Amino acid sequence: MPHDQSLFLQPASAGDYRELARRRLPRQFFDYLDGGAYGEATMRANSDNLRSVLLRQRVMRDVSRIDLRTEVLGQQLAMPVVLGPVGLAGMFARRGEVQAASAAQGAGIPFCESTVSICSIEEVRAVSAPFWYQLYVMRDRGYVRELLQRAHAAGCPVLLLTVDLAVVGARYRDVRNGVTAIKSIKGRLARAWDFASHPSWLADVALGGKPLVFGNLREVLPHAQSLTEFRSWIDAQFDPSVTWDDLGWLRDNWPGKIVAKGILDADDARIAADIGLDGVVVSNHGGRQLDGVPSAISALPAVVEAVGDRIEVLVDGGIRSGLDVVKALALGARACLLGRAWAYALAARGGAGVSHVLDILHKEMEVAMALTACPDVHSITRGALASVSGWRSQHDSGDGKHEERRAQCGSIKAMSS
Repeated sequence: MPHDQSLFLQPASAGDYRELARRRLPRQFFDYLDGGAYGEATMRANSDNLRSVLLRQRVMRDVSRIDLRTEVLGQQLAMPVVLGPVGLAGMFARRGEVQAASAAQGAGIPFCESTVSICSIEEVRAVSAPFWYQLYVMRDRGYVRELLQRAHAAGCPVLLLTVDLAVVGARYRDVRNGVTAIKSIKGRLARAWDFASHPSWLADVALGGKPLVFGNLREVLPHAQSLTEFRSWIDAQFDPSVTWDDLGWLRDNWPGKIVAKGILDADDARIAADIGLDGVVVSNHGGRQLDGVPSAISALPAVVEAVGDRIEVLVDGGIRSGLDVVKALALGARACLLGRAWAYALAARGGAGVSHVLDILHKEMEVAMALTACPDVHSITRGALASVSGWRSQHDSGDGKHEERRAQCGSIKAMSS
């Protein structure tokens, strides 16, 4: 973002909001939001591979009316975008989840509450229409059942089950910043200075945003007063023994729609469809889990082909603009989940920033649709793409076993709708 070439009086993109968030947040919280796992190659590939997808410009078509409305998982959306679950959002701005949910409601799209949100389900519901809820399957099934009951009581229509967190990936930035453990006096002083050198955040969040605990987990640790006190319990709750068979228990305890978030392989997508899930989110956890796996956009076509129209396919990972949304829809996604894009805006300017970045995406989609001759969301097909280059698309063989398609050298032309 070449700020030296402009006055930078107004953010124009999600990337601009990233820079504003970097300036406002203490380093450890910015790196938590901005970073990925290990060497962050997959995180970078999410965005890089999207840039390699080229739109097919068409002219002299009637695009006087552009309609972004669509239906996703039984809900009418003003545009095919969802504010995906972001943990610790309440550490980026005062009562951050509440502000983000209000912005989503104003934009006519869903907000998805994370299990590890600062604001509880009930606090968000008090100021927002029913939202989606994201769940980790934890060892304490009794408490999972309580969370499901609370989400259902709040009217949540969709449950996003995170399936790619059997174990936690190593995030080097968090280690370097002492997020995982900090015992030395020097380290504590460095953290204190990090906070003190960001007075706007300090006043808004650290002092004005209390209580700074995981609102959805307070009942299980009622005397915990800080995030650190919750951490050991949460880390011990991730259950590596969970299998597809456990989805029967989840279905018995959740009457709404269930979507598996964290699918990269076509065979896994087929299983999700076979057991009756309502959808999948093609995702590598924003590059925050296993480094060196495919980007979400490169995995998307094979998943779409594998499930057909049996279940709905959404995607997240690297979505930073309305152009990215159009590209993902052209490759078969029903809608896109935003993560960092809305969290940067929240960190920079609170709910107003989230509303603004959603308005930016809406306008970018309108332009992209007009100039690809797609007057509505349903007309966005492969024909809206000029080429897909620079990455391998994954497909499976006829016997259902996964194999990688031959390298797509150069460009794969998509010259007809």
